[in-house]
Amino acid sequence: MKATETHLQLIISRAEQQFIVPLFQRPYSWDKKEWQDLWNDLLELFEPDEHGKFKNHFLGSIVTIPVASVPHGIAKYVLIDGQQRLTTLFILLMLIRNNTMNQQLAKKIVVQQLVNEFAEGLDYYRLLPTQQDRPAFQTLVQRQPIPLELESTQIIKCYYFFDKKLKKNIDIEKLSQIISNQLTVVSIVLDHDENPHLVFESLNARGKSLTQADLIRNYFFMRIPVDKQEEIFDRDWQPMQKALGDSLTECIRHYLMAIKATDVKKTEVYITLKNRIDNTKIDILNSLKEIATYAGYYQRIIYPEYESNLNIQRALKRIKRIEITVAYSLLLRCYHDYAQDYLSETDFCNILHFVENLVIRRSVCNLPSNTLNKIFPIVYREAQSNHPTNLVRGVAHILQNKGYPNDAEFKESLSTTNFYSRSEGRERTKLILESIESNYQHKEPVDFENLSIEHIMPQVIKNGSWWQSHLGEEWETVHELCLHTLGNLTLTGYNSELSNKSFPEKQKELAQSHLELNRYFVSLSEWKKEQIEER
Repeated sequence: MKATETHLQLIISRAEQQFIVPLFQRPYSWDKKEWQDLWNDLLELFEPDEHGKFKNHFLGSIVTIPVASVPHGIAKYVLIDGQQRLTTLFILLMLIRNNTMNQQLAKKIVVQQLVNEFAEGLDYYRLLPTQQDRPAFQTLVQRQPIPLELESTQIIKCYYFFDKKLKKNIDIEKLSQIISNQLTVVSIVLDHDENPHLVFESLNARGKSLTQADLIRNYFFMRIPVDKQEEIFDRDWQPMQKALGDSLTECIRHYLMAIKATDVKKTEVYITLKNRIDNTKIDILNSLKEIATYAGYYQRIIYPEYESNLNIQRALKRIKRIEITVAYSLLLRCYHDYAQDYLSETDFCNILHFVENLVIRRSVCNLPSNTLNKIFPIVYREAQSNHPTNLVRGVAHILQNKGYPNDAEFKESLSTTNFYSRSEGRERTKLILESIESNYQHKEPVDFENLSIEHIMPQVIKNGSWWQSHLGEEWETVHELCLHTLGNLTLTGYNSELSNKSFPEKQKELAQSHLELNRYFVSLSEWKKEQIEER
């Protein structure tokens, strides 16, 4: 390692060189706060101090590692630390070039700081950002019109931010001198045999905090040879990053819980994965490929429309509606078995239905969901161990012995539980009502998406109303006890129209419904506590 304090100008103006932002780095992420802080620092350098001297401003470290290249080619350096600052300053240099009336200065910036004048292809650029940032950055270097699709990138936002600053009576030539002569850095050049990922991890305490997925990406690509990084990034990492976005960390967390058969805290995803690979010497490329495979399953779990098998898609949509993320570790292992033809479509659907039943029953019976965090990760491994020839039977057996309410418990709670009023209760309630209606086996499928839950006895009963008179002296008690129970609920497309109408009025509307659920009300003469409990 070689460390030298020097002016930024001497770093970026060396002839025939290129700084490459590695694929393991996240895209450019500075925002208004960081831009304004840098701008304030630059403004302070316009005026001399009390002794009449112009002071320097220390930017921090620029950490690079040289890349082996041809003897007479461009000298390339992988930029381990300093991407945000260098990218921002390059954008400022482009703005100075664009706004100065001094053509000699503009040309100097281009040929000495922005590009390698006689190089071709990507070697032309002195700074080569990550793939995601390249279109915007190269558009600015080449002074091309900015396409609409690049307007939302941080690179272009940065350009517009400083463009406004430079149009406010700023001495542009003085700003150029400040960048060239008054900004200092510590240049740290690593030796070829030094491990860049250790350096990166030690530097991670500074700057913007990285997400768990950022750290995992860095971990992988700092261990993959440079000449293979782009191919593997395009094949394995970028597709799952694009498909899952901010959900990628959760995907890897559930993958780890599935593989390790244990709970993993949200803050420990990176360290858990790192320890697993480091301690077991798992091949780094195979590990990344496996995560990418499981990311495909995860995408279909959280976005069921990507599943081509309609039966599995329908089952996954129901799983999504009940928001049972704690089961994802089990579902990922089952999805993998299904994808490898170890598990049939029917068996996979049976497991999905069993998981749904477990969650619904526990919800109706008021059993806490937090205990499931420690149950689901171990289910697959125990099922494989105890029932190696029948995974469905194994999963059912284990879950039935870990808090699965029996029929008697479920039936008792079903008539008394006010689970509609809970945060997750409405969707689960609607799912139960849909299941009851579907059990009648209509010749044509029911369009449940356009139906909503209707309270027969309304949610609001006003003094002097029909309902107050109908329910009698104990109307408040009846209302409190029975309002959100399943017996008082149905499905209808007339929700806002029915609202607080009397029971006879609602009967007339419900009689026109094609739902079997609503035929129940046609022959009744009253709707009180007894009728609600009976239903």
